[in-house]
Amino acid sequence: MTDRIKILRECIDNALPSMPDAFECRCAYVHLFGVAQACALIAMKRGQDAELATMAGMLHDFYAFKHMDPENHGPKGAVFVREVLNELGLTTPEETDMICTAIHNHSDKGGCFDAFTEILIDADVMQHCLYDITMPVAEREKDRFENLSREFGYEFQP
Repeated sequence: MTDRIKILRECIDNALPSMPDAFECRCAYVHLFGVAQACALIAMKRGQDAELATMAGMLHDFYAFKHMDPENHGPKGAVFVREVLNELGLTTPEETDMICTAIHNHSDKGGCFDAFTEILIDADVMQHCLYDITMPVAEREKDRFENLSREFGYEFQP
């Protein structure tokens, strides 16, 4: 684990326990760190920067959980995460732009974006779909999840 990832984990660990609802707090940890792991896996498979992808995964819904505000959370989250990253001094301006662009766009499951943003979107879908394999895949995530199933060589039958 790099120092940057460790620092981000500590930042999240310091912020999330203040959430008033224990269930939502558990959901936040499971989702943020689950997407981070999926980001690392997908980035390694695609020959991309796994560290930055992990960071994007950890931060992609941080705004929504910290502020309990899911509405338009991609764009709001990108602004919030830019402030967090600038305050922590963990990333170059180019890395911050990559992470924030991916966060801004991650809710658009039907779009086509740069390779880094695609990692975050696919990781978000992967975590949603694999968290409870007994549940049907959401309609808006089916195409991406089927593509991920082919890419990783497994057949998913909910």
